[in-house]
Amino acid sequence: MDPIIWILISAGLVLIELITLGLTSIWFALGAIVAAIFSYLGFGIWAQLAAFLVVTTIALIFTRPLAHKLLNSRVTKTNVEEIVEKIGVVTEDIDNLNGQGAVKLNGMEWSARSIDDSIISKDQKVKVCKVSGVKLIVKPADTN
Repeated sequence: MDPIIWILISAGLVLIELITLGLTSIWFALGAIVAAIFSYLGFGIWAQLAAFLVVTTIALIFTRPLAHKLLNSRVTKTNVEEIVEKIGVVTEDIDNLNGQGAVKLNGMEWSARSIDDSIISKDQKVKVCKVSGVKLIVKPADTN
């Protein structure tokens, strides 16, 4: 196969990668470049395909996890994610059955619900288990 065909395949894969930014086709583009080099050196189609597959596989196995880790290291937690595991104080009795409850945490008042449907009294300390929409899902702070 002519090297230009492999180069066009590689360019197309790079274009797809630029559009999607999903780290899916860049590894195949690298394999296509190596296959183009094999083609330029006069290797047959089977050697070119083998080079394409081997380089793509090696690139996927060894570099994708590293690239994925580097790209995801830039993701920062939002303020909401940071309040999980924090301790707050109940400002309105938490009663899931009646759909009421509030907790003061970091100077802000949040709607709150109990994680296990128990009633939690006003002024009791609670630990945030998770955030569901705009509600804190909490449990008494003295339990695990």
